[in-house]
Amino acid sequence: MGHRLSKIYTRTGDTGTTGLGNGKRVDKSSLRVEAMGTVDELNSTIGIILAHDVASSIHICLTSIQHDLFDLGGELCIPGQDMIDEKHIVYLEKALDDLNADLPYLKEFILPGGNISSSFTHLARSICRRAERVMVRLAKTETVGAHALAYINRLSDLLFVVARVLSYMDTDAQETSWKNNNSRTTNT
Repeated sequence: MGHRLSKIYTRTGDTGTTGLGNGKRVDKSSLRVEAMGTVDELNSTIGIILAHDVASSIHICLTSIQHDLFDLGGELCIPGQDMIDEKHIVYLEKALDDLNADLPYLKEFILPGGNISSSFTHLARSICRRAERVMVRLAKTETVGAHALAYINRLSDLLFVVARVLSYMDTDAQETSWKNNNSRTTNT
């Protein structure tokens, strides 16, 4: 493979447009570009999680997901190009089942937190949900693959479970159950 990124700046985006993978120029404020950027933000946040000491099985899973997110970004960049398929969703579902098997059942909602890795994973989950919302809005007017939408939905579920696993792996971290306004007391 040649030097694909030999020049980083092109000046072609200086007027507020960017090029898609099919050569079409679009406004940087378009939903498609917002979806691509949010998926990129999610991928970067997963990189932060991986920069911390996480179990090998979590590292392998999240690294695989980072590769998938590059594929998803490519799919969004080239309308009509399907790069995410059923096998990607099956991978997430198997990882979800495997990771969730040893966790205690949830009786209540939990607050995002735990240790630093768990906290960043909760952040990644919320960014993933935003990516999903943008992709759903985009799909109302433009082409977005059905597998891509299912993948991003399942990924947010997986990230929730990964956050719980990371919290439980650290014996000092504990999940905090949400208490609604009527059940918590305030110190005044």
